[in-house]
Amino acid sequence: MKRNPPVLLAALGFGYAFLYLPVLLLIVFSFNESRLVTVWAGFSTRWYGELARNERILDAAWLSLGVAATSATLATLLGLAGGMALARFGRFRGRLLLTGLLAAPLVMPEVLSGLSLLLLFVSLDQMIGWPGERGFLTIVIAHATFATAYVAVIVQARLRLLDPALEEAAHDLGAPPGRAFLGVTLPLLVPALAAGWLLAFTLSLDDLVIASFTAGPGATTLPMVVFSSVRLGLSPQVNALASLFVLAALLLVAAALWLTRRGASGTRR
Repeated sequence: MKRNPPVLLAALGFGYAFLYLPVLLLIVFSFNESRLVTVWAGFSTRWYGELARNERILDAAWLSLGVAATSATLATLLGLAGGMALARFGRFRGRLLLTGLLAAPLVMPEVLSGLSLLLLFVSLDQMIGWPGERGFLTIVIAHATFATAYVAVIVQARLRLLDPALEEAAHDLGAPPGRAFLGVTLPLLVPALAAGWLLAFTLSLDDLVIASFTAGPGATTLPMVVFSSVRLGLSPQVNALASLFVLAALLLVAAALWLTRRGASGTRR
């Protein structure tokens, strides 16, 4: 079957336009003067100023950033341990169980994950009196739970690309296992850990379903505020907020790709 380059380019252009043209229109209308989100009335940055003065959105944004940073850090530490165990420890008792536990969040529906975590927190509160009220801590635990799986996959893939001779050389030179890990393995894992942290941060910042189950009345994340605002009626402030989200996501994705490529080039050298 012969390939037709014009047809392939047209199909590719249609696919990208279908995915990204609505996002582009959203960014354009975030600079709209009108209160109506679909009627253009002239260029203005008015809604960015209104957004900066919206205390409800700002409080939710700070909460979401704190949750995302904390859960991403926790997920990176747990994912490092899980990826090391699967990539370097060979066969051991419980390996199949560990593999299943790390893979489950990747395929489990978010509704099921959120409901199971809610039941867990309610049961713990009834048995030991903790966590008492659901809020920052419960959201962090929930987000770290599913983000750990993504970090573990990245770390495991990175470890499989590393040359075991580097660690063996460190052992031959008298370095104990801990010293060899900190001096040789960990520096080589930094790009993968940074990429995993950025991915976990983005997933946490974007999550709505799991946060809705694990958040309490006094803790409302930014996606929850946006969702409730959309249900009550679209506001141009939502366009401005979404545009900032798109910019932040592009920066995070670019940073993750740069770190991943840097790590891959370092491995080839």
